Amino acid sequence: MAAVSCAVLFVAVLPSLVHASVFSSLMSVLSEEIFFERTPRSNENAQSVSLLKAALHTDPNPAKGGGDVIVTDGALVAEGRGSDVGDINTETANGEISVYVVREGDTLSQIAQMFDVSANTILWANDITKADLIRPNMELVILPITGIRHVVKDGDTLASIAKKYDGNAEEIISYNQLAGATDISIGDTVVIPGGMVEMSAVSPSSTTSSAGTVVVQGGGSSGFTHPVPGAVRTQGIHGYNGVDLGAGSGTPVLAAASGEVIVSKGSGWNGGYGNYIVVKHANGTQTLYAHLSKNAVGVGARVSAGEVIGYVGSTGRSTGPHLHFEVRGARNPF
Repeated sequence: MAAVSCAVLFVAVLPSLVHASVFSSLMSVLSEEIFFERTPRSNENAQSVSLLKAALHTDPNPAKGGGDVIVTDGALVAEGRGSDVGDINTETANGEISVYVVREGDTLSQIAQMFDVSANTILWANDITKADLIRPNMELVILPITGIRHVVKDGDTLASIAKKYDGNAEEIISYNQLAGATDISIGDTVVIPGGMVEMSAVSPSSTTSSAGTVVVQGGGSSGFTHPVPGAVRTQGIHGYNGVDLGAGSGTPVLAAASGEVIVSKGSGWNGGYGNYIVVKHANGTQTLYAHLSKNAVGVGARVSAGEVIGYVGSTGRSTGPHLHFEVRGARNPF
């Protein structure tokens, strides 16, 4: 540390003579010396010290998904951040879906803490009404929820909250474990699963038809095969980086890329997805195919790009036959 001591002494003795540029250069040398000294020397008493590294973000599309957004009087506020307007928590931005097998002695709160989600998220996504219904060897889908957190104020009703954020009143009741539509009070915080403050803009790579819907124009450059060739895009990016692709009931749904099926739910509400499939790809990304009328593959199946994995339907939270297609961990090209 001799070099460090000399450098510090030099700065202390001649502060008035050091020009800004010289001081900058000196501090650069000083920093390099300190960084070097953090590297352990080769002796038997040395301890391994990790060198500082730049933070890496593996998600190329971090704006989609992540933590819930709290809305207070119309302002977006991140949980635990006071009242900073427009601050959104995206710590779990890639939104990876996991499957967990319950072990002996596990509790719902422990599992929720393990995956950094709320207990209600696990219950809601697995159609479970109570925490004590969880049993060993049960497979739980850990589905990170995108939604809006709303602080109830005077005059709010469950119906008005659902309408404000394009949510569903029954989903709000189910997710928040409410006794009914009147089970809210001023100051309560409720989560609107899948709620939105505003719709995203239409992709410039698409063309609009006379009916106001959007006809999808491929997306091959992304490496994804179109899941429903010839479908009409009826809704742009929403929810967890998803789009809606309108097609007739029973239309084949194709795997957008090769991979392994990690979720295949052929019945139930399943957090509004209805019948749905999740495929995990070799690069770590995941694609989700929801509202299916029928699933054609099961968990553990290896599928190829373009292979039929299910059929378009209107199960779960759906107002008509379409495929809700999500990409988690990458850009959705459709």
